[in-house]
Amino acid sequence: MKNKSLLSRFLIWRMKNIKERQFVLILSFIVGIISGLAALLLKTTIHQTHHFLTHNLHVDSVNLLYLAYPTVGILLTVLFVKFFVKDNIGHGVTRILYAISQKNSQIKSHNNYSSIIASTLTIGFGGSVGAEAPIVLTGASIGSNLGRMFHLNYKTITLMVGCGVAGAIGGIFKAPMAGMVFTLEVLMLDLTMASLIPLLISSITGASIAYFFMGKGVLLSYTLNDSFVLSTFPYYILLGVFTGMVSLYFTRVGMYLESQLERIKNRYQKLILGGLALGIMIFLFPPLYGEGYTTIQALINGNIDGLVNNSIFYFLRDHYWLLLGYVVLILAFKVIAATVTTGSGGVGGIFAPSLFLGGLSGFFVARFLNGFNFVKLSESNFTLIGMAGVMAGVMHAPLTAIFLIVEITGGYTLFVPIMVTATIAYLTIMYFEPHSIYTKRLAKRGELITHNKDKAVLTLMKLGKVIETDLQKIDPDASLGELVKLISHSHRNIFPVVDDEEKLLGIVLLDDIRHIMFNPEMYDETYVRNLMTMPPAVLEANAPMDRVMRRFEETGAWNLPVIMDGKYLGFVSKSKIFNVYRRVLVHFSDE
Repeated sequence: MKNKSLLSRFLIWRMKNIKERQFVLILSFIVGIISGLAALLLKTTIHQTHHFLTHNLHVDSVNLLYLAYPTVGILLTVLFVKFFVKDNIGHGVTRILYAISQKNSQIKSHNNYSSIIASTLTIGFGGSVGAEAPIVLTGASIGSNLGRMFHLNYKTITLMVGCGVAGAIGGIFKAPMAGMVFTLEVLMLDLTMASLIPLLISSITGASIAYFFMGKGVLLSYTLNDSFVLSTFPYYILLGVFTGMVSLYFTRVGMYLESQLERIKNRYQKLILGGLALGIMIFLFPPLYGEGYTTIQALINGNIDGLVNNSIFYFLRDHYWLLLGYVVLILAFKVIAATVTTGSGGVGGIFAPSLFLGGLSGFFVARFLNGFNFVKLSESNFTLIGMAGVMAGVMHAPLTAIFLIVEITGGYTLFVPIMVTATIAYLTIMYFEPHSIYTKRLAKRGELITHNKDKAVLTLMKLGKVIETDLQKIDPDASLGELVKLISHSHRNIFPVVDDEEKLLGIVLLDDIRHIMFNPEMYDETYVRNLMTMPPAVLEANAPMDRVMRRFEETGAWNLPVIMDGKYLGFVSKSKIFNVYRRVLVHFSDE
């Protein structure tokens, strides 16, 4: 009670002394600090766990522990989620998008810490996923819960969610521009000055926290040995197409495997099957262990040993073309490994797998073309630029990919080929997949907010909120006289006809019976079943609002009935929708 009293007094003082816009800027700074510290904590715990488990392994020998670690990690994650969290914390970015569109940007408070613990267990023990989605969900949760604590409105809480995401990405990657751009591009927040400044503050603050505690080093150090040559321009276009197709493979195969794993209802059976499969894949292809940044760093440095260390295929380091075949297998199995990790109960994201696939794709393209001796391409440059290609394709976020790769490597000298490859990859996958791996599930259910204001407002509206239930129902066996009596007590001109089980059989329109309703001789001879007509369309109660509006446009109707499981619920009218639409638009708008 004392804490609530202090908070209430602070809120009153804040309203009197600090303007809303100034308070948002202050809060964005606080969110950036907390998100940056959370990113630092997650990064450190994963690294320490990984180091503790693997520092005694020998690079030139087979390590059977790779078979056991992933299963143990996923088991610990499943137990933690089941007995402590008791909620689904997977698909971090998708959950944020869902919260923005369906939950008024409210994210449960356990996400402030649960994703950090769960992803440490998963990734530290070798789960083939990234830490970025969990920390993004953590940052979003921090912003959401601070916004709710200070009683902010929906659009400001949504902005705080974006600030948490920007701060988390800025902190884990030391990439403030990428953090801000990701928020605008993937979370689809509107680009206005009211949102831009807080996002910048949070992302810069998060990155500053990382620099303060971890120094100036970048995630992937890069030294330019081969500058960009204009004659290689066509090969970067080719790399863009190739990484776009790899992105398509990641999206479709990943979602297919995930749907198959969801069919296994027993979580422990799923865990054992997934853990064993992941362990075998990592045993055969050790680069699949964990996030994979060590392998990418080795390729950027020109050290191919990073591909075969700890592997039964160590001998391939001296075989040019066989090594390329080995790379193709790693590319193919990385998608399977990442999906199996999350699908069997692990917690992680697709940032790191996207970068890993991109790096290997770039290395493969350059080494493959170099093998024919008609061109000499920089394998380290292509490794770096390939990361931007796959990230742009998988996330449908070319700007995020461009800024992220430039910031985490310091590779500003390759800005032009990075832009070319990322753009071509994005255009390639867009031809086949209009939605990213983050948004595809939500778009299918009509729960995705986009930059299209009209669609965004319709997504925020719920059919259940506009159903009118004040219409008088009548039985099909009722007489015209009973109907006229009902009309005299009603202020509506539509009368739904329902049976004893509340099933909608038809409707009676006042205009259709006006010519006989004043003829008493027909009162006992005419029945409602002979007067009713079928409505032009019937709406399901769970229908998204964009589908509802399409039905109104197709039928030209002004009122349509709503049912659930065949039972009548009420009517929805255009006028009610337009009134609510206007209120939501004002509520949603930044202006």
